[in-house]
Amino acid sequence: MKNFHNHRCVFCAIASREVEAGIVHEDDGIVAFLDVHPIRPGHIQIIPREHYRWFDELPPELASHILLTGQRLARILKEIYEVERVGFLFTGGDVPHAHAHLVPLVAKDDITSRRYIVEQKVTYRDTPLIPNEELQQTAKRLRAQLQT
Repeated sequence: MKNFHNHRCVFCAIASREVEAGIVHEDDGIVAFLDVHPIRPGHIQIIPREHYRWFDELPPELASHILLTGQRLARILKEIYEVERVGFLFTGGDVPHAHAHLVPLVAKDDITSRRYIVEQKVTYRDTPLIPNEELQQTAKRLRAQLQT
């Protein structure tokens, strides 16, 4: 596996298997993998294999395929993490490669808007980096559920 720093786009490198990831699902059009800095355990990203910078550039069929895969994965995340809701969103904040996030929602502010925050100054911390072995174990569990 190549190091990301030698590649043009980390998500393209994951899609081509040049960079290791906790892959949960893949097919000809998309790859779903565990986020290495998750908002909550089970946080998955779904990316198109082909490079599109933003979600509004996606062909409708591909966007639909991402959404339908997200719905299927959300049902599994609800069961495994015992949550009532799973958030699904396209953000494009960190990597300029269209990607959808699936996040098991535990707290009201797992995914939120600045508009809901009362404090003028909000502080943040980096999310923990999940070790690859843990990502692989979780991905294996999720893949097994997809098979049923």
